[in-house]
Formats: sequence, structure tokens, C-alpha cells
Amino acid sequence: MQTIQREKLFWASCFALLVTSLSFGIRAGILNQLGVDFNLNASELGTITATAFWGFPLAIVVGGFVVDIIGMKRLLVLAFFFHLAGILLTVFAQGYWTLFLSTLLIGIANGTVEAACNPLVATLYTEEKTTRLNYFHLWFPGGIVIGTLLVFLFNMLGLGWQIQVAVMIIPTLVYGYLFLKLDFPVTERVASGYTTSDMYKAIFSPLYLFVFICMFGTAITELFTGQWIDVLLKNVTDNALLILTLTTGVQVLGRAMARPVLSRFSPTGVLFLSAVLSAVGIYLLSTLTGNTIFLGAIIFGLGVTYFWPTMIGFVAENIPKSGALGLNLLGGAGMFAVSIYTIFMGGYYDRIVTSHLPGGANLEEYVGATPGTGMAAALDNAKNLAGPEVLQATLLIPIFLIFAFGGLFLYMRGRKKPHSEGSYATAHH
Repeated sequence: MQTIQREKLFWASCFALLVTSLSFGIRAGILNQLGVDFNLNASELGTITATAFWGFPLAIVVGGFVVDIIGMKRLLVLAFFFHLAGILLTVFAQGYWTLFLSTLLIGIANGTVEAACNPLVATLYTEEKTTRLNYFHLWFPGGIVIGTLLVFLFNMLGLGWQIQVAVMIIPTLVYGYLFLKLDFPVTERVASGYTTSDMYKAIFSPLYLFVFICMFGTAITELFTGQWIDVLLKNVTDNALLILTLTTGVQVLGRAMARPVLSRFSPTGVLFLSAVLSAVGIYLLSTLTGNTIFLGAIIFGLGVTYFWPTMIGFVAENIPKSGALGLNLLGGAGMFAVSIYTIFMGGYYDRIVTSHLPGGANLEEYVGATPGTGMAAALDNAKNLAGPEVLQATLLIPIFLIFAFGGLFLYMRGRKKPHSEGSYATAHH
């Protein structure tokens, strides 16, 4: 007899997501050090960072297609093995290619976790999907906060990046053990009796396609900016990594308060407000200097808090026939957009830096310059100017989202008859 232990499955899912986010927080913190140790330039580091974002959509999309067939448990056991292999490979990395492969494996593991856990949470809590998805996704910024603080602490203690990465083995073993011994329900779509053709029809509906395109923007706004903050603002403030800790700390608190916020503003209202705050936050991050930059970080953090889980929750509630595949294609689209954008912006950043160096300068020579020399100072100054320019180029994305989500808000209000709006809000409790 199967007994579904809802709370235990939920907590195991949170541990799995914690490993996913620790990989982001720790990688963001050690990126510069990896560049030094293995002699890698910004575009090589950009490619390594982007690799995690390739593995993720690959796994989440493949997972979305097979999760109904093989079940969520098998998918999560696979994720566990990928995580373990990727972490160990990173610890013993020898250079560019081992880092590339280990990051790819961790990306695949991260995608597999979301491919199984998003539909799992939606299936376990059919009565409050968006709220519970926000609680679950609280562990993403939560892990980034823990990860960046660990990097900060271990650097102070003089412990190398290998030990920082090895820390991730502990929560990996915890979630692997829990998932192996727990029983799983079937996915909600299977339980509801929606057919595969219902699922494909739902995925090609105009509403789904619209949300799908918006997901490119919300993911780039949140994840590109977060992953690159250390590189972009390294020279504007001494505590660039603490900006990431602060913005993600704001996200943890915000997602913990998802229930009252969603019942007050409705998911589409929340998405609209998020776009406005993100745009203001990125603008401030790109223009403020010194300690006032932390104000920009808090506003940006508030802006991106609800994007990811509310997008997935919106589809789970309004397009339920799209099933696990609908949720997973959305996550895959987001990560894929970030990977393409990261590679493009890595090159763009290098070009801006070069444009701020003396005429005819070779970037490679400046990157290899001895600290304290005129060339090193010129490079620092060029980077100071380049970081905010990259942020201002990215600012166009949340501005587009303000209009898109404003339209979606009005459309959904029109679709729900006035008397049912209150019942929509209370359905979240």
C-alpha cells in the first residue's frame, strides 16, 4: 500500500533545490578565482557559466516529456547521481574542459530536479499551487545566500574553492536518501485523466505561448543579472558579492510571504509589479555608486522575487492541461534564454572593456598585466565603465515586461467575471 508523505516529499524537494542553488551561489563566488587558477578569460568563464544553463533546459525539457511515463521518483534518483558526479568532477577539476563537463553535469542535475519537483509540488498541493511553488522556490535564493556567505567565510578562513564546492555533497546525500525511500504520487495530469493530445493543445494555446515568451525576459532579468553581479560590479563596490547576497535575501523573505501577497494582488498583478520594480532596480544598480548601490539591490531583489515561481504557478493554475510538460518547457525556456544571453553579453562586455582601453589595445595583454601597473589600472577603469553599460542594455527587458504583464493583467481580469475575482483570490488559501 502506497502512503504518500506529503510534507516529507516537500522537504526532500527543498533539499534538492538547495543543492541546485548552492551550485549557483558558490559558482558565482568562485568564478573570478577559477579564472585566476586556470588562466581563463571572460568569454571562457562566460561559456563555463552558460554551460550550467544549457544542461538545465536540456534536462528539464527531456524530463518534461518523460516524467509522466517513468515517474517523478526515477527522475530524482537520476538527478542525485548527476549532482554527485558533477560536484566531484568540479572538486578535482584540471582545467577548462573538466570545468566545462562538471558544470554541464550539475546543470543537467539541476534541470532534472526542477523537471520532477515542480509537477510534484503542484500535484501535492492542488489547492494552493502558486503559493506552494513560491515556498518551494524560496530555497533557490536561500541556497544562493548560504552559498555566497560560505564563499565569503571560507575565503576569510583561507580555505580553497575545492572545499567550498565539496560542501554541496552533504545536502545531495540527504535528498538522495529521502527520495530513494519515499513513495511518490502520479503527476496531476495523469491523475486528472487529461490525455497527451489535451496536453499538446494546451501548450500551443495563445495564452501559453505568450507566457512562454515572457519567461525569456523574466529569467534573464533575474538570473543573468544575479550570476554576473560579481563580475559587472566588482570594481564599482568592494562588496559586489554581498549585493547578490542582499538581493537573494530579499527574495527569500518575499517568497516566504507569498500567500498574503498573492491573495492581495493576484498572480498577474504580482508579475506586473515585479517588472516595474526590476526595471527600477536595474536602473539604480547601473547608476548608483558607493553604499547607495545597496538600495538598488533591495529594489531589484523585490522585483525578481516572484517571477519564476509565479510564472510556473500561473500556468499550473490557468493551463492545467499542459501538465508537467507545460511547467518544464517554461523552466527550460527561461534557462535557455539566459544561456544564449550570457554568451552574447560575455562577448559584448569584452568589446565594451576593449573600447574603453587605449586605441589598438589587445584585451588579452591587459588581462595578463601585473597588478599595480598602468595597464592593470587601465583595465580596472575600463571594467568600471563596462559593467553599468551591460546592465543598461539589459534594462530594456524588464521595460518590455511591464507592458506585457500589464496587458496580461487586464486580459485575465476581463476573462474572470467581476464577481469571481474575490473567489479567485481566496482560492489561494
